[in-house]
Amino acid sequence: MRKKFKTFSWIVSTYYAEGLPYSLVQQVSVQFFTSAGASLQIIGLLSFFGLPWNLKLFWSPLIDLFANKKRWLIVMEIILGAVTALLVWPAQHLNLDLATKIFVLMAFMSATHDMSVDGYYIQILNPSDQAAFSGMRVAAYRVAMLVGNGALVILAGWASWTACFLTAAAMMWGLAAFHKHILPAPPAATSHQGQRWRAVREAFSTYIQQPGIVWALAFILLFRAGDAMMFAMVTPFLNHLGYGLVTRGILTGTVGTVTGIGGALLGGFIISRRGLRNALFPLTFIQSLAILAYAWLAWATPSVWWVGITVAFEQLAAGLGTAVLVVFLMQRCQGSYQAMHFAIGSALMSVAATVVGGFSGFLAARVGFVEFFLLAFAAALPSLWLALHMPIVLFKDNEKSIPALGSADL
Repeated sequence: MRKKFKTFSWIVSTYYAEGLPYSLVQQVSVQFFTSAGASLQIIGLLSFFGLPWNLKLFWSPLIDLFANKKRWLIVMEIILGAVTALLVWPAQHLNLDLATKIFVLMAFMSATHDMSVDGYYIQILNPSDQAAFSGMRVAAYRVAMLVGNGALVILAGWASWTACFLTAAAMMWGLAAFHKHILPAPPAATSHQGQRWRAVREAFSTYIQQPGIVWALAFILLFRAGDAMMFAMVTPFLNHLGYGLVTRGILTGTVGTVTGIGGALLGGFIISRRGLRNALFPLTFIQSLAILAYAWLAWATPSVWWVGITVAFEQLAAGLGTAVLVVFLMQRCQGSYQAMHFAIGSALMSVAATVVGGFSGFLAARVGFVEFFLLAFAAALPSLWLALHMPIVLFKDNEKSIPALGSADL
């Protein structure tokens, strides 16, 4: 029992440590730049902070070249704490150029830390335990995002950005100290660097040779187009409506995160009952329809209660979409390269979403929020058409196993 509790403790703490920097880079940075008065164009470009996570597959073999994954994990957490503390200076002086450089550095460090955590998890636990603790991984990761875009943003509103970033830095240093003492020593690595690079190349080759891959790639690339446009502008839009850091932290950080988790769980349940083929179009349609709710908010500017309901509905719909995407990506995973196939699919989706989100601010600044959200809905229509006409060869019979939903890759 004691050993099981120790295992539970380090799984929860490592995946919390994985989720917190991701939230800082992808969510809290947007809140910070918005509160500093950055333009819509600049805020949209912050989406490109996500590129290190999108492309981390390409330097993942380097993790095995130096030291072991436990050491990588702890060193990255110490560095992430230091980099987070560096944000205090640009926060106090509103130096957005310096803040940008620090967030970019944090993104690369965090993506490397993610690979260390995921690799350590696979090294230490057998497949049965990996499955048993998958829910804990998801919960810890989502709690970290709740703390980041919720509690830390609220703290910034109540106190200051200095308090926010120093608190986050202290968390990372505390986690590093905890992990130094609690993490079991990993087994010695047995793979060679050349074999790892060859495996990546072979995974790409087998991935693109699957039946119906052109349809699959089109769906993966277009699935998040409308959502990515909308997500990039939600925070500045709420700021435009007059809501400050505390209210935004409650709405998007707390309410949105909780309903997003609920949507992912509900989506997984629906797919497990109806199968992906039957659930694909309805759930994709709900995800796309939610974008129109923001167009209505921009037009009607209703009370905060309606804003909260809209944010909750949209995040619930996004959670449903996440379930669809995860299962669709999992069904593209074949043979001995299943993990790499999933990483390839999620990277393709993420890169496409990052690029779309990156340029969304230019469009929003040009046309206004009402027209922008209508255009975001229009960007979602191609994925709806694909969902309705998807070839049957892309659906597998075994659709009962729904993978864990919580990775930064999605």
